[in-house]
Amino acid sequence: MRWVLRKNPFDHALQSTYVFDVVTGKFKGSYAERARTLMQAPLPRAYTDYLGHQILLLLVTIHGLGAFALITLGVILTKLRAAQSATLPLIFKEMRRSGLQLMPMFMFMSFVLGLLVIGQTVTRLTDVGATSYLGTIMVASVVRELGPLITAFLVLSRSGAANVIELGTARALGEVEALEALGIDPMHYLVMPRVIGMALGVFSLTIYFIMGALLSGYLWAFVQAVPLQPGEYFEQLAAALNGLDFAILGLKSSLFGVAIAVITCYHGLAQPLKLEEVSRATVRAVVQSIIACVALDAFFIAIYLFF
Repeated sequence: MRWVLRKNPFDHALQSTYVFDVVTGKFKGSYAERARTLMQAPLPRAYTDYLGHQILLLLVTIHGLGAFALITLGVILTKLRAAQSATLPLIFKEMRRSGLQLMPMFMFMSFVLGLLVIGQTVTRLTDVGATSYLGTIMVASVVRELGPLITAFLVLSRSGAANVIELGTARALGEVEALEALGIDPMHYLVMPRVIGMALGVFSLTIYFIMGALLSGYLWAFVQAVPLQPGEYFEQLAAALNGLDFAILGLKSSLFGVAIAVITCYHGLAQPLKLEEVSRATVRAVVQSIIACVALDAFFIAIYLFF
């Protein structure tokens, strides 16, 4: 038995693990059973009862997501270097799925965004003789807002939904409990690689998306014979950018990836599911991920306003 434990690449703790506690009802951090009961309960007839039901469900969901996020953070901080031979390939796989494989779609979307938004903006500013404000408008609309948000939504639709389906199916078929029986922590093996890989993937795609949109926007302005030289265009962009923009862009895009990964993994892994419930869990995860990204974006807008 000792030889088997030494061969196990995961540092499995002697105490009960997260999924075992959820299944047996001992873990009270996510209130999985209570949340499932609330989600399956019939809608109340009175509007006040319905509103109270929704508020209670919101509080339970926030509490569960917060507990799941803290557990994920604890696993990343304590077990990041453990079993790297098993977790690093999974991180690279998630980076490839949430980053490299999406490059063709993102290049097309950035080109379309440049034509529809930036090119039209350049044309209208030229008509009113306000091309000097072009750099400020481009930074405020594309670099700070549209680029990170559109990237997060596209990654959510492509990779985030896949997380819920994969983990929800594995939970419904008992594969998560099988990992527990083998001494493997599912938070370490299933959640941590997805969180790290998606954060890095969203950050990288945001940079490429913004660069493609800015370049395609000027291409549209050049086709429309707008009297704006490339040097002047990029000088305005450089003048409108500062160190805070780069710092917040990197932090915001990474947090978008973390939020999407945590929420999708929570709905796929943290609650007991049946196969027919996976689709509903996917819808809930997508909606809550969009709300979380918009809330984070509003928080960073407040930072821009104060600083």
